[in-house]
Amino acid sequence: MKDRFEYFDEEEKELIESFERGEWRRVDNFEEEKEKAVAAAKATFAQEQISILVSKQDINRLKIRAMEEGIPYQILASGIIHKYLDGRLSESL
Repeated sequence: MKDRFEYFDEEEKELIESFERGEWRRVDNFEEEKEKAVAAAKATFAQEQISILVSKQDINRLKIRAMEEGIPYQILASGIIHKYLDGRLSESL
């Protein structure tokens, strides 16, 4: 039988199949746990605005690269910072 969609990995596939077999049960304090999960998700995506000084040439190059990617340059800059902090961007400064 062909899967309805591709799974991220084997663990995800097992979790979804377990759920579909009805092996999961709601916790007694569902509303409390739901509120915790929602608060954690909001905190994860909370953003703070910053101001930085960047040369006009670098901003223009960033805007060009963002246009090539089809995204706003602010999103590209944010993504670069995020990747650097996660250790996925290791260009020496």
